[in-house]
Amino acid sequence: MICPNCKSKDLGKIGVNQYYCWCCFVELSYTKGRFSLHQVEEDGTLSSLDDLFTDDEMRHEM
Repeated sequence: MICPNCKSKDLGKIGVNQYYCWCCFVELSYTKGRFSLHQVEEDGTLSSLDDLFTDDEMRHEM
């Protein structure tokens, strides 16, 4: 699996269908063949990064 943000393969699993990229520090969730990316803010909240990518970039076959 490759991070859609930085193209790194350095992903760790943090939950069911949830991953963390150790290179660009974003959380990824995987649902229905599509990634959703979130930036972790200083206070621990998540901000969506989905609007930065096209639908093709967010699709991934497991």
